[in-house]
Amino acid sequence: MDEATATDVVERLRARRIFASINRRAGVYNVGVRVVIPDGREAIWDNDGAAGLEAMVLRDGVLVGFVPQIPDSDDLSAAEIADIIAGTDYDKRPDPLPARPSSAPPPPAGSAPSAARSTAGWRAKFRRGGRT
Repeated sequence: MDEATATDVVERLRARRIFASINRRAGVYNVGVRVVIPDGREAIWDNDGAAGLEAMVLRDGVLVGFVPQIPDSDDLSAAEIADIIAGTDYDKRPDPLPARPSSAPPPPAGSAPSAARSTAGWRAKFRRGGRT
């Protein structure tokens, strides 16, 4: 996001009474939008210089969440970006990942030694002083 777009987005968010500011990365010409979330977190929108709109959610500088890249967000206007940022649900849980099939087949029934038998074997050997 360029600086003019980021400035326009910040002004639009502030007009909606959302606490937002310009976020600049030190030494890099990447500009993003910082939004303060009322529970103490903050979202840094599009500060990585990559195409597309996404956000990191931080608490005390530690990553605690992420808004994934929004499809087809490469060429959005400042008004559209402000609408997306204002409408984001930062408390939404991510969709669960589908269960992956196991790559190893399950062991055949009865092939594993029982816990009682294996425990009794090493205890008896220990009591005999390691002799068999």
